[in-house]
Amino acid sequence: MKKNIAILMGGYTSEAAISLKSGEVVYRNMDRNTYRLFRIQISKDKWVYVDDNEEEFPVDRHDFSITQQGEKIRFDAAFITIHGSPGEDGYIQAYLDLLGIPHTACNFYQAALTYNKRDCLSVLKAYGIPCATSYYLNKGDEIKTGEIKEKVGMPCFVKANKAGSSFGISKVHREEDLRQAIAHSFEEDDEIIIESFLDGTEVSVGVIPYKGSIKVLPITEIVTENDFFDYNAKYEGQSQEITPARISDEMTEKISEMAHRIYSILKLKGFARSEFIIVNDIPHLLEINTVPGLTAESILPRQAAAADIPIAALFNSAIEEALKR
Repeated sequence: MKKNIAILMGGYTSEAAISLKSGEVVYRNMDRNTYRLFRIQISKDKWVYVDDNEEEFPVDRHDFSITQQGEKIRFDAAFITIHGSPGEDGYIQAYLDLLGIPHTACNFYQAALTYNKRDCLSVLKAYGIPCATSYYLNKGDEIKTGEIKEKVGMPCFVKANKAGSSFGISKVHREEDLRQAIAHSFEEDDEIIIESFLDGTEVSVGVIPYKGSIKVLPITEIVTENDFFDYNAKYEGQSQEITPARISDEMTEKISEMAHRIYSILKLKGFARSEFIIVNDIPHLLEINTVPGLTAESILPRQAAAADIPIAALFNSAIEEALKR
């Protein structure tokens, strides 16, 4: 009998539109001979199943089920493609865990930790993982631009602490521009992380469970036409993403080992993608994504293809691993 798989997409943040694209890619490419697939769109206003005719059916949140043509459908597993809240910050994971429904992402605590850039980097620094120098601000704190400049230098990056897809991020070259950048970040989150500029080669590497083991994917080098790897660079084609990265075999091994170590330290599950900048032959961690993009423009599916993993096998394996758990 086919397993019922809910593909969760949408969400509560600015990343919802990207998540819908990721969910559609999963929906189109998973094995329909093995699974019955259901698109579940989640927003602050409603949770609904959307069929192929774009007709909507409400989700019963008490047991995460739907009713269609008199049939009550429960799900054997969930494929989480929600970027941002509530899919990347642990809320959906905790909800599904309480209901005993396996899912493709990491556990709720790990999701919450990795979604909070400040907390995650603080944990990993204690394990000797190199990171940028950082300065923290909460909404309502006094903004001391001179102190910020002295701590992190110029240029620097001002980031919303809990956001992705480069929403709420600015590169600041002058102290007098800090307040505007901070206000922009506060539009996305009430916590901010301000980091020193790392002048080097930016790379991204995916780590996935595949056929019973943890596999580090080929590394991607990111070369952007813009001042940094912003939304337009990521999704509007204003960058080159070169896989495999044009780095030495020694550096490839160093970054791959570091990505695998981070995955193990944090006790992650499911897909993860880590971002690094190489400065003076030292990879510095920027952040970790535990629900990475799966759109046609996204990095992780391209890395899987470079590793000779077809996209259908990538997604099917994720569900197989979830069902084993």
